[in-house]
Amino acid sequence: MCIFADVIQKKTYMSTATLTSLLDYLYGTLTPSNMRWVGEHLIDRAIQEEHTPKPYTMEEINTMLDLAEADIAAGRTTPDEEVWRRYDERCAREEKEEHELSEAV
Repeated sequence: MCIFADVIQKKTYMSTATLTSLLDYLYGTLTPSNMRWVGEHLIDRAIQEEHTPKPYTMEEINTMLDLAEADIAAGRTTPDEEVWRRYDERCAREEKEEHELSEAV
């Protein structure tokens, strides 16, 4: 059961292949009552983590826009190339973690 805690804590998003292999593993090892218990607890956990976003007032939105425009005018921005490089690194890291998790199951 540790695997669920690790997955939920990291808020990892898994591919369909990983989820399918995890599901096959669980169906092969857990009794139907244990599967039901796991499902109920995962649903409860998901509900606890849900939250309604706080709506911003127009004054808050205008303040955020003013701050962003001031940053742009002052040159405090991140170049597109840097943003994409970070994105690609993050995707590669997540794919590696997902692969390692699927291999563990």
